[in-house]
Amino acid sequence: MFEAVRSGAGTDEVQGVEVVCRPALTASPVEVLEADGYLLGTPVNLGYLSGALKHFFDQIYYPCLETTVRRPFGAYLHGNNDATGALRALESITTGLRWRAVRPPVVVTGEPGRADLAACWELGALAAAEAADTLGS
Repeated sequence: MFEAVRSGAGTDEVQGVEVVCRPALTASPVEVLEADGYLLGTPVNLGYLSGALKHFFDQIYYPCLETTVRRPFGAYLHGNNDATGALRALESITTGLRWRAVRPPVVVTGEPGRADLAACWELGALAAAEAADTLGS
């Protein structure tokens, strides 16, 4: 799923966007402040966001709260069965940050299929296009 999202974000159809990938545990508030949009991916562990993504949000929330308002983001989640708790947490945190979803999160339970990977590619491309529009504004 990550590779599909990254491929979509780096499509030649969207110009002027540099795709930078960082693991959630190493992404810093400075990097978030420097970015024009965000793509977030996480496994769903025990019905909740991964500890790594939760740690990311804990680290960047207050330093980025006022400066990143209305920035576009996309998200994809992968779990074995139920992702309801993870979706609720993601929506709560990103609503608090006042980020703007480019589309509803891609949620996959079980093995990702061809349609799931296509949705991930589209998510990446759409988020890149939104970030490019932000740059042009």
